[in-house]
Amino acid sequence: MQNVSNSDPSVVAALLRMHFHDCFVKGCDASILVDKNSNGKATEKFAAPNLSVRGYDVIDSIKTTLEQKCPGVVSCADIIVMATRDAVNFSSRGAVQYVVETGRLDGKISDISNVNLPSPKISVVDSIKAFDQKGLNPTDMVYLLGGHTVGKAHCGFFQDRLYNFNGTMKPDPTMHPNLVTELKLECPPQSTGGNSVDLDQNKDSSLTVDKSYYEQLLRNRGILEIDQNLASSGLTNMTVIQIANSLDFGSKFGEAMRKLGRVEVKTSLLNGEIRTSCRAVNTN
Repeated sequence: MQNVSNSDPSVVAALLRMHFHDCFVKGCDASILVDKNSNGKATEKFAAPNLSVRGYDVIDSIKTTLEQKCPGVVSCADIIVMATRDAVNFSSRGAVQYVVETGRLDGKISDISNVNLPSPKISVVDSIKAFDQKGLNPTDMVYLLGGHTVGKAHCGFFQDRLYNFNGTMKPDPTMHPNLVTELKLECPPQSTGGNSVDLDQNKDSSLTVDKSYYEQLLRNRGILEIDQNLASSGLTNMTVIQIANSLDFGSKFGEAMRKLGRVEVKTSLLNGEIRTSCRAVNTN
């Protein structure tokens, strides 16, 4: 993972997203990796929120190496969790280190109809409910959304905040006016291109897992609606302030990631297995 992180620093954002998208749909079982089903039904990978997920080649490479040295031992689900942990460690320059459990099995089912991920426009109240259904509390949620300290967002996910927020034909009043001006240059109205911007608007740390994301939220420089709402909602704003001023972001973020990795894991051969290839459920 260190070589991959050195050659492509954005891999940490890709793996954090993959990890979250996998665990939030029927648990951390690597079902997001499956290319196709024997019955012809589309898999999770082809759901709209997953079409821009990256990092499959990284997982494939690790799996190939492991199968050569210890076949049938390490699941793809564990690989996602451990690869993400290592990428976070390298991105943070060692500031974020955490221990993860192993022993997850890979899911035998990957169904596009199961994909129901939180929208970037979800309210804080509804987001808290969605995380609660996965056994994650509001503090966990705020830390896990801190994964947005790395990565990018396509203009389409926040363009309404620049031009027509809630049908007002005006920008979102919670977005700093200077940021509105900056983003309009990157995301002109009616643009159909694939333009994207950094989720963390601190240009010095947009590829580093750190607490800068929360500092930007307190300056009204959040990109996604849910991100900025964390700082404005009475349900979460004190947590955002606490994290922005804390010295223990690394350990707390790690704790939340460890909890994410426990969501609805499969440990029984009745509904799980160790795949030979991460892209396909075993045939026997």
